[in-house]
Amino acid sequence: MASKRNQVSDEAFYRLEVKALWRYFKSETLAFWMITLYLFAEYVRPQSILPWLDFLPWAQVFLIGAMLGLFIEPKKKWVASPINKWLIIFFVVILISSYTAFIPELAFKNLEKYYLWVIIYFLIINIVTTEKRLIVFLSVFLIASYKISLSLSLTWASRGFSFTSWGLKGPPGFFTNSGELAIQMAVYWPIALAFLFYFKNRVEPWKKWVLISMPVTAAMVILGSSSRGGQLSLLVQFITRYAKHIFRPKILVTVSTILVIGWHLLPEEQKIRIEESGEDKTSQQRLLYWANGIEMANRHPLFGVGYFNFIPYYETYYRSDMLYGNAELAHNIFVQVVADLGYSGFIIYIYLIFLSFRTAIKARRNSEATQSIVFYLGPATNISLIGFIVAGQFVSVVYYPFFWINLAMVSCIHHIGNKSSK
Repeated sequence: MASKRNQVSDEAFYRLEVKALWRYFKSETLAFWMITLYLFAEYVRPQSILPWLDFLPWAQVFLIGAMLGLFIEPKKKWVASPINKWLIIFFVVILISSYTAFIPELAFKNLEKYYLWVIIYFLIINIVTTEKRLIVFLSVFLIASYKISLSLSLTWASRGFSFTSWGLKGPPGFFTNSGELAIQMAVYWPIALAFLFYFKNRVEPWKKWVLISMPVTAAMVILGSSSRGGQLSLLVQFITRYAKHIFRPKILVTVSTILVIGWHLLPEEQKIRIEESGEDKTSQQRLLYWANGIEMANRHPLFGVGYFNFIPYYETYYRSDMLYGNAELAHNIFVQVVADLGYSGFIIYIYLIFLSFRTAIKARRNSEATQSIVFYLGPATNISLIGFIVAGQFVSVVYYPFFWINLAMVSCIHHIGNKSSK
């Protein structure tokens, strides 16, 4: 009887029935509750929606709870991943760069902007260790992102898909600005598409339509965000996703139709901004940041000008190349890393990106026989990473959640894929 009940429960779980998912969540450990609630608090920010909740730093509380929960879990084994040690090595470089920085106090003041992601990464990979845990955890990620994409796509549609200089803005936190919002959408839609392909024959039709609407609304938000980098990332992601099948008549017609619709939806002002890329004042300032950032790295090749020291160093030595009143960050993830941390940090960062791609590919291969959800998530995380890299050429988001959470997802699917293949 017990095995039959478990079988029914499994069927309900894989139909994404809310009651079954909730029953499973309640049956899990304290550590899993806490890390899932952390993700919800970080991405949904309920305290911003309901001000009466804003009496505790909820994300930090849930992180501490996850650490305590993991500590008391019996027979817990450390999850191995090729990514683990390089995150630590990258932190060592950050510490050295902070000691040798142009303004060391500024560097040390910002250390938590990296080491917190290392803690979160290790918590996720050591807690989200089964397929069911992964599905629940990523469901929260998708629902939180869908809340943003659905509401903002409706906002954009309600104003007639018109252009505004600020584009679309996300909730308070990491995704408030249009550029960062567009990157979150670029990271989210491939994961949503993977869920669609895995669950489409298991769920009710209305749930299938919800899953379909996730990548659609994400693309709408990117188009309406007024972020040229985000829009370019969507195009590159789309071409990469369908590169192998692009010359099949059905795929070619579908892709061409979507591209035409996407271009038609872009407001005329945004099309002008795209055509003026490289010539407007914003673009000129970014080009100066990039050229001078590389020069900083060449002057300080080992450990750069110092972790988070780009702005004061630039304002001191490149004031003649400031087109605005104050300097900003480098507006490029690679320039940000190489200028701040030198070529030692840059090489490790590039290697982490390479490891992420390679580990995701291995995870897909390991799950090929079982055709589990890992099989679909492997390439999805790589498409997400491509979106981050392309959009990251125009904004300074090295220490935002995009890359570090993606690394955690990749290590999770690698571990789960290895287990299922044995």
